[in-house]
Amino acid sequence: MSTATGAFPPGDTSLNAGRRERELAALAGGERLDLIVVGGGVTGAGAALDAASRGLRVALVEAHDLAFGTSRWSSKLVHGGLRYLAHGDLPVAWESAVERDILMRRTAPHLIRALPMVTPLTPQVSRPTAALVHAGLHVGDALRRAAGTPRAVLPTPRRLTAVETLGIAPALRETGLRGGLVYWDGQLVDDARLVVALARSAAGFGARILTRLAVRHVEGRTRPGGGGFEVTVRDGVGGGEFTLRARAVVNATGVWAPTLAPAVRLRPSRGTHLVVRCDALARGGALSVPMPGELDRFALVLPQGDGRVYVGLTDVPVDQVTDVPEPAEEEITQLVDVVSTVLAAPLDRADVLGAFAGLRPLLDGGAAAGGRTADLSRRHLVHTGPDGLVTVVGGKLTTYRRMAADAVDAALAVTGLLAGPCRTRQVGLVGAAPRAALADVAAPRRLVERYGTEAPRVLALGDDDPDLLAPIATGLSVTGAELLFAVRHEGALDAADLLDRRTRIGLVASERRAALAAATRLFDRAMTA
Repeated sequence: MSTATGAFPPGDTSLNAGRRERELAALAGGERLDLIVVGGGVTGAGAALDAASRGLRVALVEAHDLAFGTSRWSSKLVHGGLRYLAHGDLPVAWESAVERDILMRRTAPHLIRALPMVTPLTPQVSRPTAALVHAGLHVGDALRRAAGTPRAVLPTPRRLTAVETLGIAPALRETGLRGGLVYWDGQLVDDARLVVALARSAAGFGARILTRLAVRHVEGRTRPGGGGFEVTVRDGVGGGEFTLRARAVVNATGVWAPTLAPAVRLRPSRGTHLVVRCDALARGGALSVPMPGELDRFALVLPQGDGRVYVGLTDVPVDQVTDVPEPAEEEITQLVDVVSTVLAAPLDRADVLGAFAGLRPLLDGGAAAGGRTADLSRRHLVHTGPDGLVTVVGGKLTTYRRMAADAVDAALAVTGLLAGPCRTRQVGLVGAAPRAALADVAAPRRLVERYGTEAPRVLALGDDDPDLLAPIATGLSVTGAELLFAVRHEGALDAADLLDRRTRIGLVASERRAALAAATRLFDRAMTA
C-alpha cells in the first residue's frame, strides 16, 4: 500500500502578495541568510525545501513565477527511466526508479497516479524490435522491485493480445495489430503544481519564496575563516534594486545556468508537445509509439483526464535560449504523422488545439558534442566555482529531489555551514496523505488530485459565494474557487500566473482568451479583500 510518511511542514505554507512584501522588506533591511537559491523551477524549489527542512535560513529568488521555465513544459511523467536503459545508463535508470517510488508512495501521492502505457505491435514494429522492448520493460520492472515499489502501485508489465490492446487503447487501428506491450509508470496531474507544492512546503519550514525578483549580479567574497555572497536583485513588483547577503548560493536556473556560471557548458534541446482533443484517445490508456528507424525514441500519447491529450515529444538542438520557446511547425507535423500511423482515425492538423515546448538543460557531451542531443546523458551535474557558487544542472524532473540534495550538500561543504542530513525522502508535501486517506477526502476527485487534503479548503471558499464553485468559462472545469485559492495561498501575483501555471488553461490560446476576463476579475477581488 502506498503511504505518505514522515514530517510535514510545521509552519504557514500560504504564499501571497502580503507575505512576499513582508519577507522582502526584512531581507532588504539587511537580514542575513545561510543560502540563496536562484531559480523557481522544480530543482530550485526542491533545494529550498531541502535546505529549509535542515534548519537553514533560506530564500528562493525567481525572476518570473514558480515553474515559469522548463518545469512546466514536461510530459508530466514521473518515470522509471526506461529509455536510459537503451543507452546502457543503468545508474540514471536506477536513480529514476528510486525517486519515482519516493514521490508516489511518500512525498506526493496526491499529485501522481499510475498510468498504463501501451506499445502497440503494428507491422512497423518488427518481432526482434518487440522482443528488445519487451526485455527492456522487464529490466525496468526489476528496478521497480529493487526500489521497493509494490505491484499494487505499479503493476508488472506484460504482453497483450490484440483484443486486450484494443480494450486499453480503443483508438488504435485494428488492421495488422498483433498485440501490444503494456507497462505502468507515474503520471503527474500537473508538473507546475508539483513545483508550487514544493515551494509552499519550503515556506512551511521558513524559506522565503520570492518571485518577480530578478538577479542582476552575484559576487562571491572569499576571506579567511569563511566567505559569503552579495546578490543584487531587482524587484519586479515594487521596483528598485537592493542587495541580499548569504553564506552560500545555489544556481538552479536550468538552461540559464551559464549566465551565472560561464564554466558550465550546456547543449539545450527543445522538446515539443501537442495539446489534442480527441474522444477516442482521451478514453484510453497512454501510447508509446516507436519513432521510425529508432530503437530508443518513442512518441507518447498521454491522456490528461480532462478531455485533453498531450502528444510528444521531440528532441531538437537549439542555439538560442528564450524565456518561452516556440514549437516549430515541422515538429508539430512530425508528431501528428508518427502517432497517426497507429490510429484508426489519423489525427489532422485541425485536431491540434495548442502546442508547447520546453528546453532541456543537457550537459555538453564533450567529444560527443557533434552527435544528437537525444543521445546526451540525462545525468545531473553539481559544479562548484572558484568563488564557491554551486550550480546544479541536467537531470530530469523525476530526479529533482536527488539533484536538490546534492546541491545543498555541496553548498554546505564549501561554506562549512552546520546542518543535518537531507530529510526530504520523508517530507510529505502540502496536501499529501496515504492513498487510502485521499480516497476519503470530502471533495470531488478532480480537486483531490490537484490539492490532496487541501481540497475541502478550496471547496469552502464557495460557502459564502456558491458562484465560485462554477467553471470560470464554458467548456472548462477550473472554478473561481481554485483561482481565489491560488492568489491567497499559492503565490499567484497576476492573471497570467493563474491561467498559465496554477492552472493550465493557457495551453490552449482560445480557452485562455475565454477565461482571461474572469481570471482578472477574481484576481482583483482577491487583492482587494
